[in-house]
Amino acid sequence: MRPGPANSLTDVAGLRVGHCTRDEPGWLTGTTVVLAPPGGMVAGVDVRGGGPGTRETDLLEPRNLLDRVHGILLGGGSAPGLAAADGIVERLFDDGIGWEMDTAEHLVPIVPGAILFDLGRGGTWRNHPGASDGRAAYEIASDGPVAQGNVGAGTGARAGGLKGGLGSASVVLESGVTVAALVAVNAVGWPIDLRTGGLYAAQFGLAGEFSEVGRPSEAELAAARERYATQPDAVPGLPGMATTIGVVATDATLTKAQCQKLAGIGHDGYARALKPVHTLFDGDTIFGLSTLQRDPLEPPELAFAMEAGADCMTRAIGHAVLAAESVDRTSAGGIALRSWRDAFPSALT
Repeated sequence: MRPGPANSLTDVAGLRVGHCTRDEPGWLTGTTVVLAPPGGMVAGVDVRGGGPGTRETDLLEPRNLLDRVHGILLGGGSAPGLAAADGIVERLFDDGIGWEMDTAEHLVPIVPGAILFDLGRGGTWRNHPGASDGRAAYEIASDGPVAQGNVGAGTGARAGGLKGGLGSASVVLESGVTVAALVAVNAVGWPIDLRTGGLYAAQFGLAGEFSEVGRPSEAELAAARERYATQPDAVPGLPGMATTIGVVATDATLTKAQCQKLAGIGHDGYARALKPVHTLFDGDTIFGLSTLQRDPLEPPELAFAMEAGADCMTRAIGHAVLAAESVDRTSAGGIALRSWRDAFPSALT
């Protein structure tokens, strides 16, 4: 297996991704949108964390009527940040895209979404994404390589005691089917093994993908352990104050039930890259997507593709952590978080 050309979600034919990043004074949050190809995409969802914030996920139950969606929102801002979906819906209305009702002119855009907690991290508690941010993300969405790190939904994210962020990865199977993941990592859990300093995701990289990642010095590792043990702000400590959200997508034709299973197996990718995971304080959610660009898969290959999606999710978490940049908003009443690269410079080979 090999990564797709961009090693990101847009390697799945038909998908476009856009970000709105709010990192001006008082802000540290953002919005990411995944847009469907013409005609929409099939979607499923699997929620594992104890503090989720979601929109229109009931529509994705396989027993329910709707069988196409037109976009997916991943955003910051906790529950108020779901308002960003309104801007995406309005832009879909403008472009004549949606679920057809009684006539071809009467359309309803369908945009399920999930949010993570980042309120107050920029210094002002009530600063959260709204409809204008959803519109901004929509308007710049493209099928080019996905920006990663402190962008979009990953802008104010944290991963344990480190800066989190947004990451992506893809794989092309022997059959030519592409599977890919996109994730905003804002977890209670750490992405590294605090016993050794190793990045959990690195062992799942394709050839040479994480070749620059080694293990940190004992001094750097000891400092991380001390901070984790003694500083109360090292990890979120209240319900709902974390959450990792993402999508796993393929160009193979899947049913709603198969998309739901794709999302569920994608959570294995979380568990391989973060510890602990799916806690009461996280709202961990994954959407499974099919762009319907290729033929359906036979059961053995379908199972293999779903497992490849979980590995893509693990790799995407690794890329999110590696691309994240340190932030310090303490002068404005916000947070200070070091990136993995700044916390463990000796681990870069």
